[in-house]
Amino acid sequence: MTAPEYIFEASSKPSLPWHEVPLIRATDESVKGYGCLVDDPNAFEIEIVRWPRQGWRPIDEGTGDEGGWVEGTFRGEWKGDVLYGTNEAVKGHYVLGWSTDPQQAQTERQTAPRDQVLLWHMNYHPDGGQMFWPIDNKPFIIPAALPGDNLTPDKVVAFWCDGSRGLYIHPGIWHEGIFPVENEQRFLDRQGRVHARVSADIGQEFGVYLACPLRTDKVRDL
Repeated sequence: MTAPEYIFEASSKPSLPWHEVPLIRATDESVKGYGCLVDDPNAFEIEIVRWPRQGWRPIDEGTGDEGGWVEGTFRGEWKGDVLYGTNEAVKGHYVLGWSTDPQQAQTERQTAPRDQVLLWHMNYHPDGGQMFWPIDNKPFIIPAALPGDNLTPDKVVAFWCDGSRGLYIHPGIWHEGIFPVENEQRFLDRQGRVHARVSADIGQEFGVYLACPLRTDKVRDL
């Protein structure tokens, strides 16, 4: 499988049914297993995973996990009905999703309420964790699923974060970019320098888009 194209016209994607994912309030308890909430980004260190051995001989101690991490600003920005992301840490540019049927979505003007993101793709990083810190202290959501290549839509949740704390996810956690609740938002992103990425095209694999709500009335507590 080739790496997905991340910049494209929304209309190049087909009309598909939507599978709404549960929107969970991010608390210390609810994010357990996925990661943790962060109070001080300057004092927080992400996990780096040692390079896997190829056979029975082990990796030498003190090697294989020396790549460290990179950081930069992640920006989420709506243009019309389409949500774009830019990740300076890894020089990434993405179409994250859209608020309505991609065959109808416009970038020049808003034609539908921005009360959801229809998500077409998810990925995980086997080499390290990832921290998102809201520079603008505004609410945001992050879709996530627990590790394992047998991803299915029913395993995905979205965490609602109120903007007062950051969110860290462990290596191997399925996720996508950060979704601002407002028109645009900036985040401090810190992640493994190796930046290995395993992807799933949700639309192609499962014939649906994941509808991630951006509305407070959809937030539920565990």
